[in-house]
Amino acid sequence: MSALRRRLLLVAERTSWTLGIVGVLALGALHFRAASGTRNDLERFATLQRSAAPEVAVRQTGDAPDQSLWSPKRVRAWRVAMAGPAPAPLAVLRIPKIHLEVAVLPGTDDGTLDRGLGHIDDTARPGTDGNSGIAGHRDGFFRGLKDIEPGDEIELDTLNGKEVYRVDRMWIVDPSDVTVLDPTPTRALTLVTCYPFYFVGDAPQRFIVRAVLARDRPAGVLTAGRRAPVS
Repeated sequence: MSALRRRLLLVAERTSWTLGIVGVLALGALHFRAASGTRNDLERFATLQRSAAPEVAVRQTGDAPDQSLWSPKRVRAWRVAMAGPAPAPLAVLRIPKIHLEVAVLPGTDDGTLDRGLGHIDDTARPGTDGNSGIAGHRDGFFRGLKDIEPGDEIELDTLNGKEVYRVDRMWIVDPSDVTVLDPTPTRALTLVTCYPFYFVGDAPQRFIVRAVLARDRPAGVLTAGRRAPVS
């Protein structure tokens, strides 16, 4: 082998190693930025909450969400979404059974649902009387709803305090059935996601979880205020 060829092979090998290391570092930096974005959403809500009620504090995870059940496509979309700006969260929703803690943002556009959960327009604002609709992606934050059962707890932190809901029922509807978002006489959460959970392509149905207020703590809550989104 000539000296020139050996030098060319050495340069090619070093270039490949350099590009590989740069790629790994870039991927790690993107994931770190996304995880920081998730933490920032929770911290921004905590700041708003302390301003409204200094005695109420929201717990921070400081970590990226558990994405073990997420589709690779959704993980990539989350990373991209978390790198950009977002409106102030309306609430933080937790479901202890499925280890979910995520900010609820206004609206249900793709960018919002890639970043967190979305409050459905024209439904009651989280933490107010009536039926509050919250949407999430079936292959992302709401994948764990497949394991939800009646009686499971859902916690909702709002600017007015913390509320605890209990799952009342789950059912499946067509996307055109928006009656699930109709006002309710008592305070309720309606979680909406696409179904089946592992369907390939645009899922043909919607999975609905209805939860009713069990109790509120520690501060009193104030009283207030369609189309089921595609996840």
